[in-house]
Amino acid sequence: MLNAPYVIGSYVVTLGGIALYTWRMLGQARTAARQVPPEDRPWT
Repeated sequence: MLNAPYVIGSYVVTLGGIALYTWRMLGQARTAARQVPPEDRPWT
């Protein structure tokens, strides 16, 4: 139990980093998608 704070802290940092990376990538994808003309959007 002495190492529990380090393990929990590592999980928090890792999952927080993944969440931040995902949030930023989705934001960049939305920005890039706005620049594509509607007729060239295969996902709509």
